[in-house]
Amino acid sequence: MSQEELISKIEIALDEIRPFLQSDGGDISLLGVDEGTIVRVQLQGACVGCSVNQMTLKSGVEMTIKKHAPQIERVINVEA
Repeated sequence: MSQEELISKIEIALDEIRPFLQSDGGDISLLGVDEGTIVRVQLQGACVGCSVNQMTLKSGVEMTIKKHAPQIERVINVEA
């Protein structure tokens, strides 16, 4: 799978979870993919500094991305 295809699959996954984040006043942006296995994202809005954002990242975002792109090993949030 090319880098472009991988990013496309990750964007589809983020589009799937974005409405849940937006309903709480937050959002998420894809910053990049490192070594084809580590996704860098940035939580935005109300998600920044939220005490449950690490749980959201692991159980929501990472799980959804892995469903679309199983080769992804982990998702990390890059603070602004």
